[in-house]
Amino acid sequence: MNTIKTVLATLLILALGAGAFVWSGIYNPGADSPHWKLTYAVMESARTRSIERHAAALALPANLNDPQLILKGAGQYAAMCTSCHLAPGMKDSELRPGLYPLAPDLSKVSVDPRAAFWVIKHGLKMSAMPAWGMSHDDATIWSMVAFLQKLPGMTAEQYKDIVAKAPPDEDMAPMDNASMPARSSHTHSGQLHADD
Repeated sequence: MNTIKTVLATLLILALGAGAFVWSGIYNPGADSPHWKLTYAVMESARTRSIERHAAALALPANLNDPQLILKGAGQYAAMCTSCHLAPGMKDSELRPGLYPLAPDLSKVSVDPRAAFWVIKHGLKMSAMPAWGMSHDDATIWSMVAFLQKLPGMTAEQYKDIVAKAPPDEDMAPMDNASMPARSSHTHSGQLHADD
């Protein structure tokens, strides 16, 4: 009986301590104030394992190597992803340095297609990764995944070329950007301010 009382008292003290910490406002939630190494490691491990678990049951479409699917995904990526995840030849963007945690440079890392689909569709809490599944159907998300399989190792010129050939996105309004090179009737901004 004493053991149960001790455990309950310990839990109560921990709960009160956690409540006092939250109420104090001491914790700095600013993106320019990194987590403690232990906190970051725990959150990173939990996120990675959770994505693996949720994505494991996804069935890969047979057409991930379809050139038309990859082409569509290139346009989607250019329109929605480069500000955070960069593109071949991009060293940085105006948005990226302020992100915490920093989004991976997808032009340099390979991603598991199931995990990529799950993250693109559902987003990630407490990060800048939106849930694109709220505005895009699964077929469009798979096109982005197909493109991501080809992106690492692509040169800046290859990237510009594939984005220029991408079909217009009927689901998105044009994203005007005066610094973008003029192209055909595509609506993708392309974020092609690559450093050549």
